[in-house]
Amino acid sequence: MKLSRTLLAIPAAAAILFAAPSAAFADESVHVKLDALNKSGASGTATLTAMSDGDLKISIRSKGLVPNSPHAQHLHGSTDGMDFHCPDMSADKDGNGYVSTEEGMPVYGNIFISLTTKGDTSPKSGLAIDRMPTADANGNLAYDRVIPAADLPAGTIEHLKDLHIVEHGIDANGNQKYDLQGLGESTLAKSAGVSGIPEEATDPAVCGMVSGAAVGSVPVGGVATGDGSTRHESTGTYALGTVALLGAGGAFLARRRLGRQS
Repeated sequence: MKLSRTLLAIPAAAAILFAAPSAAFADESVHVKLDALNKSGASGTATLTAMSDGDLKISIRSKGLVPNSPHAQHLHGSTDGMDFHCPDMSADKDGNGYVSTEEGMPVYGNIFISLTTKGDTSPKSGLAIDRMPTADANGNLAYDRVIPAADLPAGTIEHLKDLHIVEHGIDANGNQKYDLQGLGESTLAKSAGVSGIPEEATDPAVCGMVSGAAVGSVPVGGVATGDGSTRHESTGTYALGTVALLGAGGAFLARRRLGRQS
């Protein structure tokens, strides 16, 4: 009788043993609330899901963005313990009433992943406007993409709570388009020797941090300062992306701007 009970217990124990790993590798998600920057009036939500196979699934739903316009978007932050987060207006160092990309980067960190619709997702594609999502006629933006594990920077999945999302592109003068009348030329583009790109197209519109993890890591170089980061290197990366705007992305943006002004 004892032997029979022991034999009956083996299948049950095996079922528990083999069920445990599948539970351990179940998909896990973190949620992000996107709040307006630069008086954009935009908002949204995002979900970052670490898939069981190591891929990263990203889903973003935004509203109130500049309609019929492309919006550069990225995961920002660090896996090295820096305390990066979304900026407030104290980041506006030149006092023009808007936080530019250069002013915001020391606070929200380098580009970690470029959230393009296809192709490369590295920081080099930070301003690949032709591969960024476009808001519809009502200013709504929907984005869904799965980035393969092989294309993710080291530490991405382990540090999802330390990363956050920034979407760019504002309408400072309320005419529902990017133009030079709003804030003039992009200082970021000009620093790369590129003229004619509106500042409105590169200024951040929304920023969101993982819910419940506003301070994901113990800061290494200081709180909210970015001290010790590679922000100068990141600005250079942005500049390279701006130069790329002269290619397909630049022509795309220029056609939109010129077409609406005619």
